[in-house]
Amino acid sequence: MEYMHTRKRTESSPSINHKRTHSTTPTTPSDQKPRKLKSIRYQGPHYLRRLAAKNSYAQKFKLGVTDESKRLCQALLDGTQLVPKESLFDDDIFDRTCDKLEGKNEARVIQDISRLIVPSAEQLSRRAQHLECLTESVNEGWNNSIPLVGPRPQPDYSVGFGREAFSKDQLAKMSPFIGDLINGQSLFLATFDMHFPFLTCESKCGEGELEIADRQNTHSMTLAARSVVELFRMVKRECELHRQILAFSISHDHRSLRIYGHYPVMDGKDTKYYRYPIRQFDFTEQGGRDKWTVYRFTKNVCDMWMPQHFERICSAVDQLPSELEFSVPPLSQATGLSQGLGSCDLSQPGSDHVSMPVDQDSQ
Repeated sequence: MEYMHTRKRTESSPSINHKRTHSTTPTTPSDQKPRKLKSIRYQGPHYLRRLAAKNSYAQKFKLGVTDESKRLCQALLDGTQLVPKESLFDDDIFDRTCDKLEGKNEARVIQDISRLIVPSAEQLSRRAQHLECLTESVNEGWNNSIPLVGPRPQPDYSVGFGREAFSKDQLAKMSPFIGDLINGQSLFLATFDMHFPFLTCESKCGEGELEIADRQNTHSMTLAARSVVELFRMVKRECELHRQILAFSISHDHRSLRIYGHYPVMDGKDTKYYRYPIRQFDFTEQGGRDKWTVYRFTKNVCDMWMPQHFERICSAVDQLPSELEFSVPPLSQATGLSQGLGSCDLSQPGSDHVSMPVDQDSQ
């Protein structure tokens, strides 16, 4: 078997380690620049065309997700969870909280309400041992990812699996595909200590800003879904992921919320990525009746979906060989995706998978 994603190469083969060049002129890390600057490249419909050119679409595939994924989304919405007490979302001050954010900047929205919409996974893990495998980032550049287009993502908030979540043997099997944690880039990483991210949140303020948040999340979660697809491709199990939700994103401002699921569509030898709208609503309407919807949803993602997702990832990692053949052709420098690793048979009897071409309207 040829493994097209390894980080090591023979001396004659080009490296895909994507090491950053070092300038003699000091530069300011993007994590320390104003938040507004990181959104500029996502403005305008041209960005969606750039994503589409890389097989990433900010829309549904015409067949949508599998019935299994639909049931999952409904369960994540319906599952009960405890919510914080004595917060800015308390009934007696909720309206005033939202009114105070009118006309404020993104940092203020994040400060006042973002963690009441998407709770911190690491904070939840203090009292939930099954969440200790998770790590999170806040406005941290995904410096170890291989972006689809332009600079790498930098979500306001993201969650994935920490290095400590994996066994020593699993880390050893993944190491050829990860390489240098400081300067290298990998299909499996977001930040140097976040493997296989599965949740992002983008917070905004101002008219039209949620569209930008959606584009940012589409880029980030395409990389998240891709990380799992490429892992499964290495062990010839990628067909299991066809139209299955592999990641979630949330976009919000001080009044509106959008929840999406992100999933791959296997189209012959190609993989295309789409998003599934789970819920979109104004959480201030009807006296804030649904203000805790996304908070509960996020906790259910961590409690109900994440353990099975992690188990699925580990099952594929365990199938990676301990020793790899490194003398293989290099990856595409443009996307880092594998080339020519075969195609899926999606026409098995009783399967929820259907092999169909991607609709032309999405291209």
